Amino acid sequence: MRRRLAALAALPFLALASSSQAETNDPIGDLIVGAMTGGLPGTPAFKMRATLYHAGAVGVGALDSLGCKVVAMRTAAIDKSLIPRRTVLFIKETVGLPLPDGGAHDGYWYASDVGGAIKGEKIDLFTGHGRASMKPMMPLNLSELTVTKVGEFKGCPPAK
Repeated sequence: MRRRLAALAALPFLALASSSQAETNDPIGDLIVGAMTGGLPGTPAFKMRATLYHAGAVGVGALDSLGCKVVAMRTAAIDKSLIPRRTVLFIKETVGLPLPDGGAHDGYWYASDVGGAIKGEKIDLFTGHGRASMKPMMPLNLSELTVTKVGEFKGCPPAK
């Protein structure tokens, strides 16, 4: 029993180690990360170029393309021919980023918006109200992110 508990306690460290070896074949690490994110082993991960957007910018409304309220640090705009709207996404590079409520991001985003400039492997992440809301995420702006489809949602994305 103690060995099992010790093995379970080591899982987060193994997952971190496997994520630092992005180009190696690591089936056990893939299983662990899959268990943590809800993704199935072998689920394709997209490498997508990220841009940020905020409320108050020209052309940005309070509602997404589904008619739902945009949610800071949760709403993602995607090319719906590549990723269907209503898809739950896991973006590992956003894990731990600060949330508006003071918590830490868990890496989950909701594909509920589209944009005219979002074509192919691009993703636009909604940061909140005003340009200052983009500050915690600026290191990710124009960078390549690892985006994995991990599920679907009905209705509108959760408000938190």
